[in-house]
Amino acid sequence: MLEIRIVGRKYAQSILTSLRDKTLSQIEFRKGLVRLGRIIGLEIVEDFDAEVIEVETPLGVRVKGVRIRDLDNVVIVTVLRAAWPLTEGLVKIFYKAKMGVIVAKRLEEKGLINGGFDIEVFYSRMPEISSEDVVIISDVMVATGSTIIAVLNKLLEKQRARRYYLACVLITPHAISRIKKLVDEKNIDLKIYAVAIDPEVNDKGYIVPGLGDAGDRAFGS
Repeated sequence: MLEIRIVGRKYAQSILTSLRDKTLSQIEFRKGLVRLGRIIGLEIVEDFDAEVIEVETPLGVRVKGVRIRDLDNVVIVTVLRAAWPLTEGLVKIFYKAKMGVIVAKRLEEKGLINGGFDIEVFYSRMPEISSEDVVIISDVMVATGSTIIAVLNKLLEKQRARRYYLACVLITPHAISRIKKLVDEKNIDLKIYAVAIDPEVNDKGYIVPGLGDAGDRAFGS
């Protein structure tokens, strides 16, 4: 099952607006992605399973509170390189998370094929994933969904997690449609958290209005 959740907080939307500004400096662009990662992380936590527990305060009073069980079973998979600042923000919330990385490149020279790009995976390093784990895929821009589809297929070669999330800044309806086909085919539970849905993908595969090349803007071309 696929669900789409838009992070509509005013603060998140204001950061997105600054990231769209072509005059924003490289450092401020990267900082903005970190801030959005933290906000998206807080939104994802609201979907996690929790239980009521009892603790004793320093005054010897027992009070009821909440423990979020899923925080102990998070795996964050970062799509390098653009998503690293976004992951930095996520880790501020999921500080116990196991970490995986995947280096994937769109073969843009081949052009769009059937609405997507061929993806070359250069490197993949994943921790052990159990059926109790929650996997969060971190990627800034999801234009056609090709990279995310490749990442999901790579993850599904291992033990299936209990639940999957995609943390991104921008996604398009076209990408959502393509990802949904895979989700339905593989029968997995995926929830997408995005700050905005941008309407178009141009003939070069860039999101419009978008942010430009997020990797270049965060780290230099």
